[in-house]
Amino acid sequence: MDFKALVGAMAPDTYQKLADAVATGRWADGNVLSEQQKAQTLQLVLAYQATVLKSDELFTVGADGQLIQKSKAELKKQFNSDAIARFGHDDI
Repeated sequence: MDFKALVGAMAPDTYQKLADAVATGRWADGNVLSEQQKAQTLQLVLAYQATVLKSDELFTVGADGQLIQKSKAELKKQFNSDAIARFGHDDI
C-alpha cells in the first residue's frame, strides 16, 4: 500500500489518536514517541488534514498543502460569530 492509499484508508479515530500522540509526544498507553515516530506520525497527520479533512481551521494543512493562516480580522470575525454561552450567577 502506498502512502496516499494509506492516508485515504485511515479511519477518523485513527487520525485522532495519531494527532493526540503528536500533540502530547506520547502514545495513548503513555509510552513516549521516538524522534522517528514523531516525524512519521506528524507526516501522516498533516497528509490526512490536507487530503481527507480539507479543513479551514487555523494551523492545519489545506488541500493545497499550505498551512492555513488567518488574519487578525478573520479571527475576530470568526470568534464573534461563534456562539458563546453566557450565564448569570443564579443560572448555575
